[in-house]
Amino acid sequence: MLICQMRKILMKLKPLSFLLAILIGASNLAQAADLLETFRAAQANDPVFAAARAARQAGQEKLPQGRALLMPNINLNANSTFNDSNIQYSGATIMPGGSNRYNSHGYGVSLTQPLLHQQNWVIYSEAELQVAQTDAQFKVAEQDLILRVAQAYFDVLIAQDSVQLVEAQKTAISEQLEQAKHNFEVGTTTITDTHEAQARYDLTSAQEIAAQNNLEIKRRALQQLIDAMPKDIRHLGNEFRLEAPQPAEMEKWVEDSQMNNPQLAIAQAGAGIAEKEVERNRGGHYPTVDLVANYSNSQSNGGSYGVGSDNTNKSVGVQLNLPLFQGGAVDSRLREAEANMERVRQELENTRRSVALQTRQAYLGVVSGIAQVKALQQALTSSESVLEASKLGHEVGVRTNLDVLNAQQQLYSTRRDLYQAEYNYLLSQLRLKAAVGLLDEDGLSKVNQALY
Repeated sequence: MLICQMRKILMKLKPLSFLLAILIGASNLAQAADLLETFRAAQANDPVFAAARAARQAGQEKLPQGRALLMPNINLNANSTFNDSNIQYSGATIMPGGSNRYNSHGYGVSLTQPLLHQQNWVIYSEAELQVAQTDAQFKVAEQDLILRVAQAYFDVLIAQDSVQLVEAQKTAISEQLEQAKHNFEVGTTTITDTHEAQARYDLTSAQEIAAQNNLEIKRRALQQLIDAMPKDIRHLGNEFRLEAPQPAEMEKWVEDSQMNNPQLAIAQAGAGIAEKEVERNRGGHYPTVDLVANYSNSQSNGGSYGVGSDNTNKSVGVQLNLPLFQGGAVDSRLREAEANMERVRQELENTRRSVALQTRQAYLGVVSGIAQVKALQQALTSSESVLEASKLGHEVGVRTNLDVLNAQQQLYSTRRDLYQAEYNYLLSQLRLKAAVGLLDEDGLSKVNQALY
């Protein structure tokens, strides 16, 4: 749609300029990157998303760490010691004294298998919630990347559109300025028409500089995501369609968001973790039971009497540990966990309400976006009619040169607003899908079909 409308503008230029623009556009079209390609480049190069991917990998390790608390704990120890002893006895004794040097060494293996550790089981179940929370956080990061890429992509498009529109407007005003100068020279108009056209031309030149600067900024913002300066990117084409949300019931979308929104899933997992923390700290009062087994061997080639030894010890038993008093720390941590649980529950409720609000805003953004695009399409048609009527009126003397300049300004402003409304509509579609947890590469691919 954008290219088609720009061609209408270019048709009003000189034939050679139009032909050159078409040739350049055809060359660029073959190399233009679409929205989906840009997203995949951002997946591979965006540091924010890379950090989220690493955070997910780290978070998934919580589960094996929790499981390890239920498994046997086996330790091996070994030692080798050089001994130098000197014993002198006082009084009558038959025990020999003197110096004695010898080596001793040994090793041992110990095994502890938790049998009854309430806290360990709670930590394991808490780890499962932490992994679920990590997965939801990564889902949020994926959706956020799609939205950031789409926003940056459309920002570049509207910046390019603004540059093209202001250049086309500058060309039209230049023609108007030349005509005003010619009419003044032949005496059919006053110098006022020339000054008005010159002032509008100078203003448009300033706007062109600002538009080109804004385009460079938007291109750099997209570069930050894909780690490469974006070349030509595709515009909206004839496949662009205005589609109302289905189902066309806002509250149905809100219900879906309450079940599938990943931000809400993060908060729900956080509430579950807080409950587990209360349970874990309450377990500080409970006894623990462990199966304990030991095996040790120690050898010495000497001793106090110069006699070597070889000792082996084996033991298997059950060990009970019952906490009686820890200075009130257990009760304090329990009260802290209960307070944190209440805090997290309130945060969950706030998240639930925020998600509902975001869903309604996104739904209304799509619906109002459709209405706005249609209204601006009609306004564009009216603005074109006003411009043609102003030009005709100027030729017959019932409209001034300023009327024509104002009509041109209105036309280009309306066209720019229409482009912006189309991009905002597409972004609102993506935000609505994100609100209900359905925004993925397939959803982006559907928007990408509107580009060519």
